Amino acid sequence: MDSLRLSLLQWPQVWEDPAKTRQIIDEILVELPPSDLVILPEMWPTGFSMNTQLFAEIMNGPTVQWMKERAARHQSVITGSMMIFEEGNYYNRLIFARPDGHLDTYDKKHMFGLAGEDKYFSPGNEKKIFEFKGWKICPMICYDLRFPVWSRNKEDYDLLLYVAQFPQKRSVAWNSLLKARAIENVAYSVGVNGLGTDGNGIIYQGDSSVIDFEGNVILHMEAANGIRTAEIKRAPLELFRRAYPFLKDRDKFHIP
Repeated sequence: MDSLRLSLLQWPQVWEDPAKTRQIIDEILVELPPSDLVILPEMWPTGFSMNTQLFAEIMNGPTVQWMKERAARHQSVITGSMMIFEEGNYYNRLIFARPDGHLDTYDKKHMFGLAGEDKYFSPGNEKKIFEFKGWKICPMICYDLRFPVWSRNKEDYDLLLYVAQFPQKRSVAWNSLLKARAIENVAYSVGVNGLGTDGNGIIYQGDSSVIDFEGNVILHMEAANGIRTAEIKRAPLELFRRAYPFLKDRDKFHIP
């Protein structure tokens, strides 16, 4: 496909209530336009909670099943991260639920120690590239945004996808780094962030965005509640890469 339609969702989060949150999203999805990807924030069922023993689910649990059902219903990928318990460990896992029922996953690499995430969750150790409709998509989660070597475009991916709970007080970093990652990797960059106030009193102002490969803002939701949709196109990306082959000069980082 020459283009992808991306639908970004923001809503005032409901703290530690997955069932209520799924209901809210169903109400939002009534207004969903034709889309290829529907993107939810980091830990969207609960907010950025460390309460793993009460709210972590398994891969055949109710929330993952809900994602599979909605992906089939809307004929769109549904993606976002949530707490997952697997083989004795807890993960902050991005689920990429495809309309045909297939699931791809990415486990957050960088644990946010300032909030104690490293005490409750195990880090992932594998960078992923998902291929979808001819596009190569690199998924990342929140704190990963601050570590450019991890997201370095070694695979010639087309789209760098961040789901996050980035607080309002660090909004300058969020908006700046989304542009930086797009420019340095010569790829589209999408960030979907939380909105509202969580159970710890931390404020999130949204600022979900779609950025092109030159750092131009295609979509910026600010603090809007609901769905916003943007289309990204392959032809301008390929034309830019041919005219400005910056990636051929990239450093060869070794990531253990």
